Amino acid sequence: MSKTALVVDDSRSLRTMVSDTLEEAGYNVLQCANGQEALDTVAEKSVDFVITDVNMPLMDGLTLVKRLRSLPGMQYIPILILTTESTSNMKNRGRLAGATGWMVKPFNPAQLINVVTRIVA
Repeated sequence: MSKTALVVDDSRSLRTMVSDTLEEAGYNVLQCANGQEALDTVAEKSVDFVITDVNMPLMDGLTLVKRLRSLPGMQYIPILILTTESTSNMKNRGRLAGATGWMVKPFNPAQLINVVTRIVA
């Protein structure tokens, strides 16, 4: 049975690129444009891992990670942050929020699948 990813990014083109990469690797993908939409989605559907941007309207990615971690059944699912933010301060804030991993955009599709395979296995 294939695993389901939740891809959260306010950029439609980036969501599509990440989703296409994951689908080609055999994952099911749900897409959301912001953190609030993602919370609404996980309330109705179960996901195996989340890939989220940091800078988004309505709810940023770090807030989303904290909110996801507070939900039953979401404490241990892998959450990968995929963002243009690359400072050690931001990465540390991601870790403190509960992120499993951090990747900087632009992403390499093979590298993304490699990271996802490691964190989701």
